[in-house]
Amino acid sequence: MKKPTSIVTGGAGFIGSHVAEELVRSGHKVVILDDLSGGFSDNVPAGAEFVEGSILDHDLIDSLFAEHRFDYVYHLAAYAAEGLSHFIKRFNYSNNVVGSVNLINAAVNAESKCFVFTSSIAVYGAGQAPMSEEMTPVPEDPYGIAKLAVERELEVSHMMFGLPYVILRPHNVYGERQNIGDRYRNVVGIFLNQLLRGEPMTIFGDGEQKRAFTHISDVAPIIAQAIDIPAARNQIFNVGADVPFTVNELARLVSEAMESPLNVKHLEPRNEVQVAFSDHSKAEGVFGGKQKLPLEEGIRRMAKWAKTHGARESSVFKNIEIMKNLPASWLMLPRS
Repeated sequence: MKKPTSIVTGGAGFIGSHVAEELVRSGHKVVILDDLSGGFSDNVPAGAEFVEGSILDHDLIDSLFAEHRFDYVYHLAAYAAEGLSHFIKRFNYSNNVVGSVNLINAAVNAESKCFVFTSSIAVYGAGQAPMSEEMTPVPEDPYGIAKLAVERELEVSHMMFGLPYVILRPHNVYGERQNIGDRYRNVVGIFLNQLLRGEPMTIFGDGEQKRAFTHISDVAPIIAQAIDIPAARNQIFNVGADVPFTVNELARLVSEAMESPLNVKHLEPRNEVQVAFSDHSKAEGVFGGKQKLPLEEGIRRMAKWAKTHGARESSVFKNIEIMKNLPASWLMLPRS
């Protein structure tokens, strides 16, 4: 029997590498496309073919689809810094919209069986917690706008060309293999990296922002198996943890897991959604409910992994397009 063939964009990154691993384990032939801008080649799971390249390179994408005739497309490549997206609008829309359209075009032309897209709860905007799929999305940052645009493009591509899709909206995912050196996104990784470097954990504002933090083990299997569940086709699902915590509570849990004194530095507040967590009853009805990993245990697992791998250099985004109102801490150069 012929193996199903899947492409995983962003498969050398955090969530993508876990999804690719799940697919290899379930018998897929997996090709990973990643430009390594936020991922690492050592994240690529054994058994997957790795191609270094960008989703903006439509010639490369077309050639890969012509060669492999992918049955399934798992699109996880994105630059997912919500706060920074205000200041890198051109970069954001190029990578997160135009790159996605390149893949949708190729999937339509190759008559792929399903396009699985990792969106975000950033599409909802503020004041809608707990967020449910029936709500009208009102994104408040360019990242959320870009994700919503791709969701709409998949819907019209299905209507026009018959391309089946599944859209997942995960949120605040953390865990092993995350790029803890990224200073603009993934607060759990930022906290761990700061403690490994002997620095205080920095929090924007008073730290009472609420998020439901989701361990990778509660997300990657759902994304991978989405193609196998008929009821998931052409649907949108929130996926992730149910219980919200404040950023202050998160800082305490991270310091405990790292066996470090609680050392926090509060910065000027930034423009961000204050409360963000989702309702997952729709996903549980289709994918089945299971016990989700408690935050304390997930943080312990990630802390153990981070101690083994050590701190990463915190890179500075070099092509800021708008400087007005940019948080001062994002202009700081990494420590030598």
